[in-house]
Amino acid sequence: MKDRIEIRSLSKYEEMVQAEDLQRIVWSGSETDIVPAHLSMAISHNGGTVLGAFDQDKLVGYLLGFLGTDSKSPDRIAMTRLKHCSHQVGVHPGYRDRGVGFALKQAQRVEVLKQGIRLVTWTYDPLLSLNAHLNIRRLGAVCNTYIQRAYGEMRDALNVGIESDRFQVNWWVTSPRVSSRFEKERAPLDMVHYLDAGAEIVNPSILDGDGYLHPGEAIHTPEGMVALVEIPPDYHALKKFDLGLAKNWREHSRKVFLSLFAAGYLVTDFLFLKGEEQPRSYYVLTHGEGKLG
Repeated sequence: MKDRIEIRSLSKYEEMVQAEDLQRIVWSGSETDIVPAHLSMAISHNGGTVLGAFDQDKLVGYLLGFLGTDSKSPDRIAMTRLKHCSHQVGVHPGYRDRGVGFALKQAQRVEVLKQGIRLVTWTYDPLLSLNAHLNIRRLGAVCNTYIQRAYGEMRDALNVGIESDRFQVNWWVTSPRVSSRFEKERAPLDMVHYLDAGAEIVNPSILDGDGYLHPGEAIHTPEGMVALVEIPPDYHALKKFDLGLAKNWREHSRKVFLSLFAAGYLVTDFLFLKGEEQPRSYYVLTHGEGKLG
């Protein structure tokens, strides 16, 4: 199936209308959250990146990004703070887990490198394991920015009922970290490597009889350079099962990440462990400019 997927830039109005339709499938339930075709056209024709993944003539994946500026040094002129803001990546439900999202990000990296841009940023829900695996593990993005209620009260089906906290990740596309992930220069590290390096689990969690994870009451302050933070392996399923528990995870993880980021830790890797009974998911954080991950 992946062999039939073609990634190409979108520039025609008819293609942007297909992108509208795909958004309605991926983020259903809120028409006002759809990026309209005319705006996608304007972004595509003015330095932005609008990419499509096609299975023959069918649009099955979509990526939209635009030029922006890094806000960490607002006193510097805009040209020295130029970055690419990656706003949306969506894949048709029937084509997920087939590498479409990764292929779109590969193509995005090529486009921004042509423009001489080194930094790409985007936001995502830190409790979504699949997104974390792609963004942190496979793409090599890093994060030390946690935004509370980033988009206010969201209305689409995927986000309704849960506060819209987000990670904002930095993807340094020319860095050895990112290059090594794409070129597979080394085998990825696993839990054993991190535990051998002295990694500490900050938030020991509890598995109930139904197989759902509950945040533990204790949050440990790490003493070493490497910390592990557990999140639910399938947050969407958890929301459907128990919205109250999902909200507890939001509050718990917010407290954990804000504390660790304030202490100088940086998200550098992500582990998805396929256990015999239940999978487990952990972020890896290293202190300062740690090289693990």
